[in-house]
Amino acid sequence: MKKIDRRIVIIAALIFIVGLSYGLMKYLISLKDAPPMKHPREMKRFVSAVPVEYKTIVSPLVAPGRVSSVNEIDIIAEASGKIISSSVPLKKASSFSMGDVLFTIYPDEAILALKAKKSQFLNSLANLLPDIGLDFPEEEKTYMDFFSSIKLDKPLPDLPVIQNEKMRIFLTSRNILSDYYNIEKDELQLNRHTIRAPFNGTYSDVYLETGAYTNTGGRVAHAICTDELELEVPLERFNAQWVKIGDRVQVRSDLRDLEWQGRVVRKSQFVDENTQSQSVFVKLRNHTSPSVLSGEYLKTYFPGQAIPHAMEIPRNAVFNSNEVFIVVDGRLQKRNIQIIKKNENTIIFNGLEEKDLLVTQPLINVLEGTLVEIKGQAQEKEPGTEEKKKGGQKAKNSGEPKKNAS
Repeated sequence: MKKIDRRIVIIAALIFIVGLSYGLMKYLISLKDAPPMKHPREMKRFVSAVPVEYKTIVSPLVAPGRVSSVNEIDIIAEASGKIISSSVPLKKASSFSMGDVLFTIYPDEAILALKAKKSQFLNSLANLLPDIGLDFPEEEKTYMDFFSSIKLDKPLPDLPVIQNEKMRIFLTSRNILSDYYNIEKDELQLNRHTIRAPFNGTYSDVYLETGAYTNTGGRVAHAICTDELELEVPLERFNAQWVKIGDRVQVRSDLRDLEWQGRVVRKSQFVDENTQSQSVFVKLRNHTSPSVLSGEYLKTYFPGQAIPHAMEIPRNAVFNSNEVFIVVDGRLQKRNIQIIKKNENTIIFNGLEEKDLLVTQPLINVLEGTLVEIKGQAQEKEPGTEEKKKGGQKAKNSGEPKKNAS
């Protein structure tokens, strides 16, 4: 029992000593003066800035585009049969001139069928001539000449003009009119066996070659015109409004160091949903040398348009699409601007007060209210600096030995 009481006394004594030590430590700490708080020093950034000044700006517009042909067509077979070659090879990149025979669809069967119809028509007309001489003697010579002018290997001559209504009834009852127009239809169909070039151009693709069999309506080749070309130039919606239909433009190839003249012929009345751009089409005449080729990428220089009450700054000085920094009392502030035109490296705008100090360089990780100093701006001199400088100069001069006058 005495041992338990002794342990309790020892534990209580230890607790008392620890508590007393902690209290004494807190008391001694409270007697020490707290160290003065050091406020963090605010860093100053140097920026490039210019005062806002508006004037009339003549700003040209430069944009790239891709050349394409004005006429691009699929050449379709209008008859069925075997494809027969001509003087123009039915191969990709083969060139041709307007009116050249591109190829022929095997015509022999159609030619023989047409000759058979003409022979039958001549037979019907020959049987009809004696009746015409008896009933319509005034028309006998006309129809005799018409009969003599019909050749099996040549197109039908024009049918004589029928002025007598009885004559019309007579010919209709003998099927002369229907036979005549059926032969004309077959002649037209025979012409469709021969495909001729509709313009000066070249094959960009060939789907069926010589010797292949095609059905009516089959795609044989794809052809493009090489004389008349267009340059499609996608422009930002901001910039397309400054381009007018009829504007004369310069087109340049940086790779070949060549230039051509062009003219704006139309503007799209819609915006591409993927690029949000509006296309402008420039027409090029390809009669000069060196020639332009379809598929080339060229730069277009549009004429400058006068923009009043505007200012131009580097494009990278604008952030969040239409915000800039200005300097007010040595600190940065955000402002919204009204963008008028976007160039490749600059932006033309208004919307700020004149004489505002506009930051013209990109700032990264900078917040509004940051302390800044404008590069190149003269720093204010500390008061008394000039007097100290003069006093030091006097002391230096007084210490120099005086020279005796000669």
